Amino acid sequence: MVELTDDEVRLLRLRACLLSARARRGVRDVVSRLVGVQAQDRRSAALAVRARSTVGSVSDVEAARVRDRSVVRGWFMRGTLHLVATPDLGWLLGLLGPGLVSSSRRRLASLGVDESHASAVVSLLSKAGPSTRAEIAAAMSLSGQAVYHAVRLAGLSGSACYGPLRDGEETWVLARDWLGPGPSRPDLSGDAALCELARRYLAGYGPASPLDLAAWSGLPAPAARRAFALVGSPLRPVSADRAALGGVRRPAAGRTSVRLLPEFDPYLLGYRDRSLSVPRGYERRVHRGGGLFRPTITRDGLAVGVWTLERGVVRLDPFEGSGAAWRAAAIREARAVERFLS
Repeated sequence: MVELTDDEVRLLRLRACLLSARARRGVRDVVSRLVGVQAQDRRSAALAVRARSTVGSVSDVEAARVRDRSVVRGWFMRGTLHLVATPDLGWLLGLLGPGLVSSSRRRLASLGVDESHASAVVSLLSKAGPSTRAEIAAAMSLSGQAVYHAVRLAGLSGSACYGPLRDGEETWVLARDWLGPGPSRPDLSGDAALCELARRYLAGYGPASPLDLAAWSGLPAPAARRAFALVGSPLRPVSADRAALGGVRRPAAGRTSVRLLPEFDPYLLGYRDRSLSVPRGYERRVHRGGGLFRPTITRDGLAVGVWTLERGVVRLDPFEGSGAAWRAAAIREARAVERFLS
């Protein structure tokens, strides 16, 4: 049994999350390693990729989605918008989609949206191609949030996803037209898909526990525990209240890693308990409640401040008592973020 300190767990998680050192990784490589990058804000998703790679600009991330179509934007973990690798779309939605649809029933009913509206969206997109929210609303005589939820319902079935921007407006497309036949994984369903999700999650976020997997994915806790069991390795304690898969080796010390992480970064969203990444007393500085996170400065996986972007300039806001040794690296990161977004 390997007993790990909090610092050692952070170091292992940094390496799993690709935050210990940058390398020449493409957009799809980063997204695939993390299973998905939350993407309700396109700029934040691009910054999450930047923190883990040498990708040069926001436009490079958009090119991977629109030109190469190696990643796709749709509704996945927790029912929220993510970028995922295109080959993962089918099996992820096959595993997560039914539960997400079921949990949305009350909201859909309050909007008067049902499966017939999702079918109508699919029919419209198959004929009209990329369509904006206004175009879908006009064609289907829907308004307000009903339009979005009708498209989302089609997306959770794997039929629709986000398409190209048109004059700055988002469009939706038929997934099979946008992505083509592509590689399929018919073997990944049921327990095989559950096992794959746990395996991939641990590769990108571990050490972690079944409750971390549940919080990150939206799976019920019993399903997350079963997923860990299917991986085939017993749980072993990491500290008094955390667990990781067996076979964990004590990590060697690495060089200091300073990162400017965007709001909704996978490193902050990947776990049920953020006490390892955010110092006590500073939780509200990072997590404002309601699922909202502030862009965060981390040093070796521990939050040391937050940051904002004002008129293209990054402003750093260090936590009191966080020291000064990391600040020169944070300033270099800030200038790199400004160049990436320019």
